[in-house]
Amino acid sequence: MSFADMKKKRGAKLQSLLKETAKLNAPARGQGDDDRFWRPELDKSGNGMAVVRFLPAPEKEDLPWARSWNHGFQGPGGWYIENSLTTLGQKDPVSEHNSQLWNSGIEANKEIARKQKRRLTYVSNVYVLKDPANPQNEGQVRLYKFGKKIWDKLNDKMNPQFEDETPVNPFDLWEGANFKLKIRKVDGYSNYDKSEFENATPLDEDEAKMEEVWKTEYPLAEFTDPKNFKPYTELKEKLDRVLGITTGSAERDNDAPFDGGKPFTPQFTPQVTPVTPDTAVTAETDTSEEFSYFSKLAEGN
Repeated sequence: MSFADMKKKRGAKLQSLLKETAKLNAPARGQGDDDRFWRPELDKSGNGMAVVRFLPAPEKEDLPWARSWNHGFQGPGGWYIENSLTTLGQKDPVSEHNSQLWNSGIEANKEIARKQKRRLTYVSNVYVLKDPANPQNEGQVRLYKFGKKIWDKLNDKMNPQFEDETPVNPFDLWEGANFKLKIRKVDGYSNYDKSEFENATPLDEDEAKMEEVWKTEYPLAEFTDPKNFKPYTELKEKLDRVLGITTGSAERDNDAPFDGGKPFTPQFTPQVTPVTPDTAVTAETDTSEEFSYFSKLAEGN
C-alpha cells in the first residue's frame, strides 16, 4: 500500500482496528466455540424462542444437512470428546467397547455403556428471522446444530403421516416454511415439543435477496469429511487412557464378550460422566433410539 492509499483509506482502517479491539476486549470463550454457529439463548427459567428458516444445500453440495455421531463422557483419565468413526461407516473403539459391556449381560456394565453411548447430531444452515434475546443475529445466515427431536419435525414435514397432509420441503426457499423454535425446561431438560412450522411461504419476495442468502451459506461437507476424524488407533489409545485401561487387564477381543462361560466383567470401575456440551443435543436423546442402538450391538450388527 502506498502512502497516498494509506491516507485515503485511513477511515476504513479505523473501523477495522475497532473490530479487532472488540475481539480482544470480549470475554474469553471456550475452544469449542465457533462464530459460524447460532443457538437460541435461554432465560433464567430455561425457556427460549426464535424463528428461523432452514436453507437448501450450499452451492456445490447435495444435502442441506450434515449428519454425524459423536461421544462425550468423562472417565478416571479425563474427558473423551470425539467424533465417532461410525459416521463414516467404519469401526469405532467406543462402539466396540460398549458392545462388550452390553453383551456382558451385567446391568452395571449396561449403565456404563449408556453413559458412553454415541449421540446423533445434525448441522444445517439457517436464516435467523427472529431472535428476541439477541436481535443482532436477525438477518444472518448461521449454522445450527440440532438433534433427533428437531430432525423428526423436519422429517414429518417432508414425510407427513396422514393422507390429507401435503409434503413440504422445509429447506426450500420458495415453498418451504419458517420454523418457530420454542424451548421449555421440562424435568431439567430443554424440551422442543411445542416447536412448529408456519405455513409455507417464500423466504422473501425478492429473488435477488434469496440468492444472496443462499450464496452466503456455509459449507457442510467438512462435518463428514474423513480428514476431520481421528484414526482408529489414535482414538483407541485415548479411550484406554480415559477409561484407565492397561494392556492385559480389561482389553479384550470385541468378538469374545464371554470368558470361560462367565460374563465379562471389566477389571476397572470407571466413574463415567456423560458430557453435556450442547443442551439442544443432549436433551433430545431418545430412549427408543438408545434401545435400538444397543440392541443391534447385542445382536452383533
